[in-house]
Amino acid sequence: MKILHLITASLFAFAFFACQQSAPEANTAANGSAASDAGHKKGQADVQDPSSKKNILQIAIGSKDHTTLVAAVQAAELENVLVNAGPLTVFAPTNEAFAALPDGTVDNLLKPENKKLLARLIKFHAAPGKYTKALLKDGQRLFMASGHYVNVEKKGDDIYVDGGKIIGTVEASNGLVHVVDKVMLLPELKK
Repeated sequence: MKILHLITASLFAFAFFACQQSAPEANTAANGSAASDAGHKKGQADVQDPSSKKNILQIAIGSKDHTTLVAAVQAAELENVLVNAGPLTVFAPTNEAFAALPDGTVDNLLKPENKKLLARLIKFHAAPGKYTKALLKDGQRLFMASGHYVNVEKKGDDIYVDGGKIIGTVEASNGLVHVVDKVMLLPELKK
């Protein structure tokens, strides 16, 4: 009986020590998902998962037409907002939409001293919930993550959100990305 207890105890001890996690350095090298600079971690935004459906941030990063939007999201440090569970509907202006703003507007918004304004502007393009084109109705008002409302307008088969025409839609793991041809401006920026 003593031998049986000794064997059982040895197996539990072996199992316990075998389950210990390896050193963090080994984990970083093995899976490559840890941030290279410990002081520059971005939470879920740094997680790499090539086999799952892409989240909103990954879709934007992978689009050649949204490099300005991605730069703005990074400057405002809102990466984690776009990778969280959601659902979230993002109205993503193209590079051409940003280029149509008055000269110097984008450069000014990207300055560190304008980080809070830029964050509000980006949140003005995000609606909590998943709003497919079928759910967007003429005259509807959408509540945005910035705390403001935008108006939905239908013209024939086209849908406009705060004056920006939806020109494409991509489904994400955490919501939807509606590509729009206009940057929606906060009320204080329309002056």
